[in-house]
Amino acid sequence: MLATVAALVVGKAVLVANKISLLRRYDRAPLIQPILFKTAFYWVIVFFARLLERFVHFALEGNPPGDFLPYLITTFSWHRFSAISLWILVLFLIYVTASEFSHLFGPGELRRLFFTSRPSELQLNRRQRIRELLRLSRLMDAHLIHEFRDPTTPAHHELIDILRPLARK
Repeated sequence: MLATVAALVVGKAVLVANKISLLRRYDRAPLIQPILFKTAFYWVIVFFARLLERFVHFALEGNPPGDFLPYLITTFSWHRFSAISLWILVLFLIYVTASEFSHLFGPGELRRLFFTSRPSELQLNRRQRIRELLRLSRLMDAHLIHEFRDPTTPAHHELIDILRPLARK
C-alpha cells in the first residue's frame, strides 16, 4: 500500500512538473543539458513531495506540526529515505533520457525502431541512417534555405548526396 501511494505521489509530481515552463529552459541546448536539468528538477520536486507526504503522516498521527523538524532530525530514517531518493534519481535519469530521445526522433519512432522489422528495400542500416540524419542536421544548420534551392551550390549537391541513400528506391 505504501509503495503504491509513493508511486502515485511520484507520478503526480512529474505531471505537475511537466506543466512548469521552466522545464523548457534547455530545449535548444545539447541533449545532455535538458536531460540532466529535467532529471534534477523532477528529483527535487519528488524529494519535497515525499517530505510533504511524511509531514502529512506525521500530522495525522496526532503530532503537533511544530515537532516535525525535531522528528526529522532525531527519529526519521534518513538512510532509507536517501537510498530511495537515489534510486528515484537513477530512474528519472533513465526516464528523461528515453523521453528526450523519443521527443528528438518524433512520436512513435522509438517504438518503431525497437519493435518493428526494417523493410529489406532500405539501403542503409540504422546506424548509417542515423549518421546521415545527423549529417543532414549539421548541413541544415550551416546553410540558408535559398542555398538548397539553387542546384549549382555546393550545399545543394551535399543535400542530394545525403538524401540519395536515405530515399527508397
